Amino acid sequence: MVSSISRSMSLIAFLQAQNCSNYVGSWRHPRSMSDFLTPDYFQRIARTLEAARFDMAFFDDRLAMPEIYGRSPDLAVCNGIRSVKMDPTVVLMAMAMATTHLGLGATYSTTYYEPFHVARLFATLDQMSRGRVAWNIVTSLNDSEAANFGRATHLGHDERYDRADEFLEIVTQMWTAWEHDALIMDKSTGRFADPAKVHRTDYSGEFFTVDGTFTVPQSPQGHPVLLQAGSSGRGMSFAGRWADVVFTAFKNKDLGAAQYRKIKQAVADAGRDPGQVSVTPAVGVIVAETPEQVAEKERVLRGLATQADGLALLCETLNVDFGDRPVDQPFTDDELAKMSWQGLRDRVLTASGTPNPSVADFVRYSGRGTLDEGGMFIGTPEQVADQMEEWFDTCCDGFVLAAGEVPGSYEDFARLVVPVLQRRGLVKRDYAGATLRENLGLSIPTRRTSESATGRPAQVSA
Repeated sequence: MVSSISRSMSLIAFLQAQNCSNYVGSWRHPRSMSDFLTPDYFQRIARTLEAARFDMAFFDDRLAMPEIYGRSPDLAVCNGIRSVKMDPTVVLMAMAMATTHLGLGATYSTTYYEPFHVARLFATLDQMSRGRVAWNIVTSLNDSEAANFGRATHLGHDERYDRADEFLEIVTQMWTAWEHDALIMDKSTGRFADPAKVHRTDYSGEFFTVDGTFTVPQSPQGHPVLLQAGSSGRGMSFAGRWADVVFTAFKNKDLGAAQYRKIKQAVADAGRDPGQVSVTPAVGVIVAETPEQVAEKERVLRGLATQADGLALLCETLNVDFGDRPVDQPFTDDELAKMSWQGLRDRVLTASGTPNPSVADFVRYSGRGTLDEGGMFIGTPEQVADQMEEWFDTCCDGFVLAAGEVPGSYEDFARLVVPVLQRRGLVKRDYAGATLRENLGLSIPTRRTSESATGRPAQVSA
């Protein structure tokens, strides 16, 4: 199968700075490494990904242990359900020191941090990596995260996105506060920088008031690439306005094609070029040289999942305790409306065919904690490449590769599938440039003023 599309397929690895991959059962796999508290663990993955010409690896993250189920951390701690969560930005830099081209992204919340903190952190990471960093924007999900930051409850869904809009307006202004040629550094005259090219951020909105001058000049790529995974109506609008790469999930190409059109339309509705935004669904890959080896790999991987994994992760992302609820009791309309991750809720509503699903329905149709939450490509190298090419021609611009075992899933994909994709002209044989934006085909952002989420103008003064 040869694609008629000349664009390059983006390859992104989905990582966690913790004891497992996004597939909780991965730590139980006999081949998975257990030295996740060392830099060696992540640097080995980074070298594998760079050798395979992955565009980027990014770290998903949450700011609390999965402890909504039963209002206790015991289930997560006992079963290793994402019970370790290190700061991904620190791990990111360990990987950056072991590579020269691989893009590296980290998740940071707009709900529990402040704009200046995030702006300075990611601008510094971008400088220290020579322009290879991305920020995965999240609004956080549950009351456990709120409690870790001294808050009684979590903000409502739409309010979180309203705050995030203002947050991004401020951060992107800060990132472009120093023009590209602001630095002079003329020792003979003692002139360090041109004050006319260093701009002040003067912002007043509903959630933030900022009046100051940013302290980090622009990196070689202008500023970090922006990732976002909004899938609800409000979240998709946010992604359409801000994201360079939209991270999503769907189980088949028909559902994916509809989602792809919606995301691209959201980008166009925000007055941006849809061609400058990549849509990349998360997929799992099980690949081996022969069908018999494939079947055995799949058998072992599927056997790693437990019911506890799904229950803990569902409660975490929906911000609902399933612990004392009858499994067949339907959720009321009011209960459904209060669920935190509305995109996941909506996928279960669609898949189950009922307007009021139960706990059993969420466990069955969400796929949380199993290999079946997103798309799965299973087969020999040629068969996996065929499946990826079919999706690429239909419903996406690339893929976020989720690992069933670490680092084995990445190594198998790099060794077996990438060469096939390269022969078909779908994946690059070498990096296009030194920065992440160059390798993703994105332009360097320019400085702009914008409207705040509340409609009040955000001013930029020289």
